[in-house]
Amino acid sequence: MRVIRFLLALLVMAIPAASIGQIGVRVAIGPPDLPSYDQPICPGDGYLWTPGYWAYDESISDYYWVPGTWVMAPEEGYLWTPGYWGWGDGGYFFNDGYWGQEVGFYGGINYGFGYWGGGYGGGRWDRGHFFYNSSVNNLSGGSFHNVYNERVESSNAGRVSFNGGSGGVNAHPTSHQEAVASQRHIPAVAAQMEHAQAARANPAQRAGTNHGNPAVTATSRASDISGHGAAAGRSTDSHTAMHPSDLAPIARPAAVNSGNAKADRKYEKQQDQLIAKQTQERQQLQQKQDNEHQQRANNAQTQKLEQKHQQQTQQLQQRHTSQQQSLQSRQPQSRPSGGGSRR
Repeated sequence: MRVIRFLLALLVMAIPAASIGQIGVRVAIGPPDLPSYDQPICPGDGYLWTPGYWAYDESISDYYWVPGTWVMAPEEGYLWTPGYWGWGDGGYFFNDGYWGQEVGFYGGINYGFGYWGGGYGGGRWDRGHFFYNSSVNNLSGGSFHNVYNERVESSNAGRVSFNGGSGGVNAHPTSHQEAVASQRHIPAVAAQMEHAQAARANPAQRAGTNHGNPAVTATSRASDISGHGAAAGRSTDSHTAMHPSDLAPIARPAAVNSGNAKADRKYEKQQDQLIAKQTQERQQLQQKQDNEHQQRANNAQTQKLEQKHQQQTQQLQQRHTSQQQSLQSRQPQSRPSGGGSRR
C-alpha cells in the first residue's frame, strides 16, 4: 500500500501554478501523442477552428481528449491561441488557451489545420470578415466566399503534445510572442467550457480507456461529443476518405465480460447486427457512387462529383461513429465485488 500511495502522490501533485494561465496541478507523466484525425466540415461563415488537446482530470488521475471543434470568435478580429502542456518545476503544467487579436505562443506544438507550431495559417481577418485558407480547412460543400489558398509549413512533423521535458518539443517564445501574452485576452468562451466538460464526462475519451485513441477526436460544433458531426480518429497514414471503400474496416469492440453472461450475449448480438447493417450501408453507398462515376461527362463534373462523394462518405462515417458510441454507452457493466469500499 505504501508503494501504491507513493506512486499516486508522484503522479499528481496539486501545487500552485508557476505562471499566469496555468492550471494549478502538476502531472509527473506527460500527455499521450496527439491523435491523427480529419477536420469536420466547417459549419458556416465566422466559425474558427480550435484544435483538440489532452486535458487532465485530477479526480481520476487520467488525461482525457477534448475534441477539436469549430467555434464562433467572441469578437471581430480575434483569433484562438491553443493551450499546451509545458514542463517546469519537475512536472507538466497546462497553459490555458485564449482569444486575442494575435496568436501567441502555444509550445511549438503542431496541432495541424493551420496551427503549425509557431503561429496560425488557417485564416485571417480582413475588413470585418474572416477569410479561410482552403489548403488547411475543410470547406467541402459550403458556400464560402471569403477563401484563399496558401501553403502552410510545419515546424515539426511529429505528434508530440507537450513542450520541454523528456521527449517534448524544444521551442521557446519569441520576443513578439511574449509581447502578445501581455495583450488583452478573452478566456475560452462558454461553448468551449461546456465542450471540455462533455469530454471529461465521457469515459471513452480517457487515455486510460482509449490508450491514446479517443472515441471522438473532433466535432462540427462545440459540445456535440456524441451526436451528429462527431468524428472518430484515424491511423497516422490515412487520408481523407473519398469513398466508402477508402475507409478502414469496421472494428469490432473488445469482448465484454461483465459477469452477466446473458447481458453480454445480448450486447454481442447487437454489435454483430450493427456491424452487419453498417457494412451493408457502406456497400450500398459505394455501388451508388460507382454508378455515378460511370455516368460522368467531363473533368469538371468529375471534380464536383468527387467533392459530393467525399461529403457523403464523411457523413456516413460520422453517423456510424455516433451509432457505435450509442451502443457502447449501453455496454453491460461489471458488477462490483465485495470486500469494502475503495479509496
